[in-house]
Amino acid sequence: MELPVSASGASALEVARACGAEARRIIRDGFGRVGVSETKGRGNVLTETDLAVERAVTEILRSAFPGHAILSEEMAAATRSDGWMWVVDPVDGTKNFSQGVPHIAFTIALCFANEPQLALTLHPIADWEFTAVRGEGAFCNSERIAVATHERLEDSVVALDMGYDADRGRRQLELALRLWPGMQTLRISGSAALGFAFVAAGKWDIFVHSDLQPWDSAAGLLLVSEAGGECRSRDGGPATVRDKGVACGNAAILADFERRSAGLAWR
Repeated sequence: MELPVSASGASALEVARACGAEARRIIRDGFGRVGVSETKGRGNVLTETDLAVERAVTEILRSAFPGHAILSEEMAAATRSDGWMWVVDPVDGTKNFSQGVPHIAFTIALCFANEPQLALTLHPIADWEFTAVRGEGAFCNSERIAVATHERLEDSVVALDMGYDADRGRRQLELALRLWPGMQTLRISGSAALGFAFVAAGKWDIFVHSDLQPWDSAAGLLLVSEAGGECRSRDGGPATVRDKGVACGNAAILADFERRSAGLAWR
């Protein structure tokens, strides 16, 4: 599918990168200095930086693509569209950010009919920019990336994330107990966007989350698939932005994971 061109003639990827550049500036300015301004639930916090990034990015997108819908975590969470829609998480890993932990991301995807067509996930502290356009591969700082090649969990780095739902989080811990010690090591990082990106780049072998929102996963689903991996949903089929439970990695490692986790309602 051909991506739309902005009102100024810039490509959709150029606009996404402009959003990322502004997000990087705001996040770096606030990192280590901005604390929690609101608590939305257990472990789920909001900072002024989240809102500042969202305002800046929304302004860029509305100017560049006035006819596109914008689904962003803090201000437009009720937005849905079957046409062109930008899906944005201003600061993924806000709890980390609020504690001064540099494991955070800005992530943005352009979807059509709820299918991601373009993805950008930025680690604003490490300056890692993960990008993908459907059918064109996945890249980190313009170098092509690919998922890891391990085929067994015993040889793999397994990453989980907890989310904000207590029951789903408990099932993630039950999953970890089921898999342990049959893995190299376990990571719980607090950023779903980086979880997907790290799998796409081969840094982690498999990433499993059971409490996702579209802004957590939209960019990551495309990054992993364009890097040669798969993202699977509750029933083992291809994951979509509507799925809360997703496991991603290469096909062989996912098969081993599904065998090892059989009968456990981790999703």
